[in-house]
Amino acid sequence: MRFADWVIYHERKLLGAGLAVVAVIWALLLARLSWLNALLVTGIALVALGSVVEPLVGVAAALFLGPLWAWLRAELPIVPPLIGQYVFLLTVAIWLARGLIRRRIALPAFPLLLPLLGFMGVALLSLWEPADAWVGFLEWAKWGQILLMVWLVYEHLQAPGGERRAAALVAALALVALFQAGVGLWQFGLRGDGPDHFAINARLYRAYGTFEQPNPYGGFLGMLAALLAGIAAAAVFDALAMRELRPDALRIRTYGWLAGVACLGVGSALAASWSRGAWMGFGAALLVLAAALPRRGLWGIVLVALVVLVALGLYNAGLLPAAIADRMTSFLAYTRFEDVRGVGINDANYAVLERMAHWQAALEMWRARFWLGVGFGCYEPAYSAYRLINWPFALGHAHNYYLNMLAETGLLGLVAYLLFLGSVFWGLWRASRRLAGWQRGLTLGLVAAWAHFAVHSLVDNLLVNNVHLHLGALLALSAWLISERLTAEDAKNAADK
Repeated sequence: MRFADWVIYHERKLLGAGLAVVAVIWALLLARLSWLNALLVTGIALVALGSVVEPLVGVAAALFLGPLWAWLRAELPIVPPLIGQYVFLLTVAIWLARGLIRRRIALPAFPLLLPLLGFMGVALLSLWEPADAWVGFLEWAKWGQILLMVWLVYEHLQAPGGERRAAALVAALALVALFQAGVGLWQFGLRGDGPDHFAINARLYRAYGTFEQPNPYGGFLGMLAALLAGIAAAAVFDALAMRELRPDALRIRTYGWLAGVACLGVGSALAASWSRGAWMGFGAALLVLAAALPRRGLWGIVLVALVVLVALGLYNAGLLPAAIADRMTSFLAYTRFEDVRGVGINDANYAVLERMAHWQAALEMWRARFWLGVGFGCYEPAYSAYRLINWPFALGHAHNYYLNMLAETGLLGLVAYLLFLGSVFWGLWRASRRLAGWQRGLTLGLVAAWAHFAVHSLVDNLLVNNVHLHLGALLALSAWLISERLTAEDAKNAADK
């Protein structure tokens, strides 16, 4: 018997032996290491063993651990801050090792692969003469992890039981969002104190979760709240429009109720983040969801108009709390652009001028390196050569991901990135017209999540604190649903013939 066949035949026995080894390691570590280190090593070992059976176990662990990066770095440096990425790469290594043993490594040609590779190719080309090659490589490696995430997850969604795995992955994303929401709500009003610069009033503080910053925290919650809102809205819509009881009606409604409850919790923390960009992104997500919910485009337009009229009515009637209404309308200051050289700086305009100064620096980088920019991820290393005189400190990015992309990868990179985003939206929109049941709800949720990401990116960079791992999971789900739409169309065409 070949070694690979022997391993497959004795897989369960090997798993039991592995658990026994973990128990022995736990005893030894408990005697020699601190309880935290022993717990950490044992937890990673258990995740590794779980990934041998089902790689999505490791994916779920990485999705939970990833957003802890900023908090670990600030509060618990004994734990590696990049533990989420380490767990993910360990999961990928186990997945590849399983494939080698079975002599079946699958790197599927999923929908959206070509636009993704096109963007990654241009981004890599921009590192020909970068401002900092190492920083650029690390940024490009994030997208390499996104590609690995899509390959790993997509392969398992395509296997038998893929819909069950998709539901489990969405549940994992929801639980991560609910955990972050719980932390944020505690910071908002239950803890009783907080950083002075996050104070809303004498009692309340902006929620920031384990991100240590409210804006990317709000962006993260906004994407996942939009995903859950789509699933819940589709379940309600199907229940109202359902003329006959379908076999999957109970499951659709159950998923809808669970998603709706989770969305309320996550949405509450999103509101507590007090992030104008996140609120703007989530509002856009709801509008896109309203447009996509009816299958007929005309009814989608009517629904969008109704949502806008209700929102304006609440605002004009003074039914929104004054603090929230002011916060929602003040974001308009961040949408204009002007030359801020020589403009007087004070406490009232500092935040707006700082953002515009970094936008101008990004445009100067683009003018200097028109086609390929200063190098992917190199905005901060290049900033000192292009900054305005009154703004010496780089913020890490331009606070507009599109301008950031233009500065770092030039016109070619921005066009490639927009083509990638456009292909995601177009593929999901078409899938939402064809798919039915729970799959359609998930499709609508993904359309809304990507809409939030695209709009919030106008004022921020959301790919921080390991959120690229979650973006990879959303991209894998998107590719799977687009593939399901193509399969359904092929089956229909075959039936018509």
